[in-house]
Amino acid sequence: MISTTRFAPSPTGRLHVGNIRTALHNWMLAQKSGGQFILRIDDTDAARSKEEYVDAIREDLAWLGITADREERQSERLDRYEAAFNALRDAGRIYRAYETQQELELKRKVLLGRGLPPIYDRGALDLTDADRAAKEAEGVQPHWRFKLDHGEPIQWEDGVRGTAKFDPAQLSDPVIRRADGSWLYMLPSTVDDVDMGVTQVLRGEDHVSNTAVQIQMFTAMDAAPPSFAHEALLVGKEGKLSKRLGSLGCDAFRERGIEPEAIIALLSRLGTSKPVEPIADRQVLLDTFDLSTFGRAPAKFDDADLERINTAIVHAMPFDAVKDRLPEGIDEAGWHAVQPNISTVGEVGEWWRLVTGPIEQPEFSEEDRAYLTEAAQTLTWSDDPWNALTSALKDKTGRKGKGLFLPLRQALTGMNHGPDMGELLPLIGENEARVRLARAAG
Repeated sequence: MISTTRFAPSPTGRLHVGNIRTALHNWMLAQKSGGQFILRIDDTDAARSKEEYVDAIREDLAWLGITADREERQSERLDRYEAAFNALRDAGRIYRAYETQQELELKRKVLLGRGLPPIYDRGALDLTDADRAAKEAEGVQPHWRFKLDHGEPIQWEDGVRGTAKFDPAQLSDPVIRRADGSWLYMLPSTVDDVDMGVTQVLRGEDHVSNTAVQIQMFTAMDAAPPSFAHEALLVGKEGKLSKRLGSLGCDAFRERGIEPEAIIALLSRLGTSKPVEPIADRQVLLDTFDLSTFGRAPAKFDDADLERINTAIVHAMPFDAVKDRLPEGIDEAGWHAVQPNISTVGEVGEWWRLVTGPIEQPEFSEEDRAYLTEAAQTLTWSDDPWNALTSALKDKTGRKGKGLFLPLRQALTGMNHGPDMGELLPLIGENEARVRLARAAG
């Protein structure tokens, strides 16, 4: 089946890893079926929505390679919500309510104190026309609730959870419009899904009860609901991620040098039965993406996994993929030499300094200085100068292992470890190598 999916962020902040995962999975559903992926900006909350966050959402999705087939904005569709609201009100499916937040909270506390679920008691339906007129004469403006049909259970086949079933009498009639006329999430989202031809909604399991309510809204509007799937939420090693979400956004990932391919590889399979692997080929990830592999257990996000995958992907990246991001002067041989020693592309400059200098050499013992003097005299240039040098020194001095190699590495790079010297020495060059060896020898 060809799917039309949507990702519907509110532009009240930056995307975090939970949002990214939702966007990715909906994009993958659409891509795999040859369908459409819609970016819907839910900007009806004018007080909190900011254009800078709209721009940031677009920028982050583009960086991740998640491309929308089209973009919609709720702020441009207010007339459609008004029309749907009026039709539902005329059909008796929307009613006015006047309770204040304090009154509603008191009702909740009373019910909880009696061991009962805190379901709205539909007290507003008992008001007479005179009661309503009196409220409004006092300056109390109504908010509006959608009236659930208690006649039969709400049921659907969830793409992740299997058969889902709700008793509507155990749900509160949801507030869909505030007293100031502004919209809450439920009705505009339902209207949009109908108008935009959304066929599949994949979102977090925290929306399951919302889905039950919205299914009745679809029915009340004489529209077939899309298919729904609710995936387990992300958690961290110590529990919820909410306190850390600020450090788990695309801007933070970019600053850390995390590759978008690493994020995609991790999040595409996190929470599924498929192994999380450093797969940079998105087609492979798409081919193996299947809602039937999603589990019900919370999906654990671990920074260490992301860094492991990122390192593996960086180690496999070809020169052409990174050449525009490398320090000036580094060629394919240079990239190949330092690549195994880095975990992010941003670390290349630190290792490339071993070639360009300057380097800081350690203090050498008298014995090692004599050895390095021998090395400076022995050095000859060839296609493989490192092996030629170490083989000759081994024969001349009898040194082997650490005693043979370490003083040379320290003299030539100033470090005890690093890139393969067989690849690094030709990049340093014959003249500079002689200078470094002579300086280390004193």
